[in-house]
Amino acid sequence: MFVTLLTGSAGQLTPDITSAIDKQPVSAALFCSRTGLKGDEQVSTRFHGGPERALHYYPAEHYPVWRQWFEGMGLTDSRERLVPGAFGENLSGTGLTEDNACIGDVFRLGDALVQISQPRSPCYKLNARFGHDFFSVLVQANGRTGWLLRVLEEGMVPPAANVELVERPCPGMPVRRAGDIVFNRGFDADGLRELAGLEHLSPNWRKKAADYLAAGRVDDWTLRLLGPKATQS
Repeated sequence: MFVTLLTGSAGQLTPDITSAIDKQPVSAALFCSRTGLKGDEQVSTRFHGGPERALHYYPAEHYPVWRQWFEGMGLTDSRERLVPGAFGENLSGTGLTEDNACIGDVFRLGDALVQISQPRSPCYKLNARFGHDFFSVLVQANGRTGWLLRVLEEGMVPPAANVELVERPCPGMPVRRAGDIVFNRGFDADGLRELAGLEHLSPNWRKKAADYLAAGRVDDWTLRLLGPKATQS
């Protein structure tokens, strides 16, 4: 399976939001380090980038679904943005989705070796990107989030890179299931316990699951999903 390689630079998404969510296809091979592709920029480094979130994959087969949804909602101004790179992904291709990609999956990506570390957590910048206030909520609820990857071995990656599955240590934990446990099942104690003990899940998500178990509830995601203005009285 082949994927398109994409990178982006910071820019003004809205007058009060700076983001590098608008990724564009590259034309030459890039070095993939432990923290991502050379030349790719992240703005909110507390929530994006770093060794456990070095790369973002978004399935290209989701774009026709979103185009149909926006058309059905009469949001025609957003349809032209619905092309690979629009969700801020570095990798986009067909054949892998949240249903058949699993936490811990290891892939050969050009000369690099990468591993799925966690689902992507949608945020309010998707709302600004596509001009619909609750789009992030919809993305989270329907599981079309994509996922993040860590880099196990650095190397050069061509602009149209072949992706080959090398290892699947957690076949019982597809990305969609992991996301549903945290986002869409209320308080799923058994599922959270499983995630908290899942070795190949990112430390941040394992801690998140353990914290939810200790608190007996999941987080309020209003700030992440709807932005600072939604929390202001």
